[in-house]
Amino acid sequence: MPDSKDLASSPKVPSKRLSWPLLLFSSAMLPVIAAVVVYHLDSFDAAPMPLHELSQPPEPALLRNDRMLQGAELLGVGKFQGPEDIAYDPESEVIYTGSGDGWIKRVWLNESASDSVVENWVSTGGRPLGVALGLDNEVIVADAYKGLLNISREGAVEVLADEAEGLRFKFTDGVDVAKDGVIYFTDASQKYSFHEFARDVFEGRPYGRLLSYDPVSKRTQVLLTDIYFPNGVAVSPNQEYLVFCETSMRRCKKYYIQGNKKGHVEKFIDNLPGMPDNIRYDGEGHYWIALATENTMWWDLAFKYPLVRKALAIIERAIGRVHMEKNSGVLAVDMGGKPVAQYRDVELNMISTGMKIKKHLYCGSVFYPYIIRLNLDQHGAEARS
Repeated sequence: MPDSKDLASSPKVPSKRLSWPLLLFSSAMLPVIAAVVVYHLDSFDAAPMPLHELSQPPEPALLRNDRMLQGAELLGVGKFQGPEDIAYDPESEVIYTGSGDGWIKRVWLNESASDSVVENWVSTGGRPLGVALGLDNEVIVADAYKGLLNISREGAVEVLADEAEGLRFKFTDGVDVAKDGVIYFTDASQKYSFHEFARDVFEGRPYGRLLSYDPVSKRTQVLLTDIYFPNGVAVSPNQEYLVFCETSMRRCKKYYIQGNKKGHVEKFIDNLPGMPDNIRYDGEGHYWIALATENTMWWDLAFKYPLVRKALAIIERAIGRVHMEKNSGVLAVDMGGKPVAQYRDVELNMISTGMKIKKHLYCGSVFYPYIIRLNLDQHGAEARS
């Protein structure tokens, strides 16, 4: 046997330890490797978007109000759950809007915001989005889940249409009514519903449709297909065309409903400074386009690279949507689509509609619990050097 002294004096074999740099590198790489594996195994397929179709960005609006919340009033605080769109009855001076709790709300306007009265009028049982007044002051509603609805002055709800050409509406969204009574509206996506709207944007495919409903013949007609998230609709004052917004392409297009160009589509404005939602004509030569967010660096990257949108979709499913929206507001453009004035605020996001009523701008949103009102005489957009 070896002597105990020999054992004590024999050299020790050094233990093998990972160096700190290697340990740190391994710790950093493991999440990256896991993310890469999850990315490749996930079936969500984001498509390239046709950004080459967009022209050069228009000249920015000469008039601006970049802090529109300063001086703004809040109507009906706590009485709404995302007043997404607004319709105005000038005879009764009442606003109609749809809320996330399913109610169509009536708002009696007063000089003071605190004196404005909000009433739960009719519940659709769904999620009312676009609203417009019909020829007999009935309220026409694009309900994301129920379809195209008619609500009589007495409050009776009638489903006008919930499918077209054998395909049920998945996401009924924007609506307007022409002077002949024909209703024009959008089905934003044939694949995704309202609560999945971000996934439609992330996928980047044209699943939307533009439709019409004739109340005389009770016929629903598909006017256009393969549209990128069609949202708001506004019939022109001369009734020759309508303008509809494509949210994920950041543009608005004309669709002719009368005359020699009937059925023809052309550009109204593209390369907008944000993502458009609803569009409203004010009767004074201007369209007001709600912008849910400005074009942030992250959104620019997402629209340019499908892999970014796929990553965002995976993150949304795992932990919730990453909120990249800011500087939301409203852009006023003239009849030719030229920007005239922009109202926004860095604290705002997901503004979904803007309507000028007399001297005030009224703004709704997807989730704020109030309607924003701005006195344009006192806080109008101004020229910036």
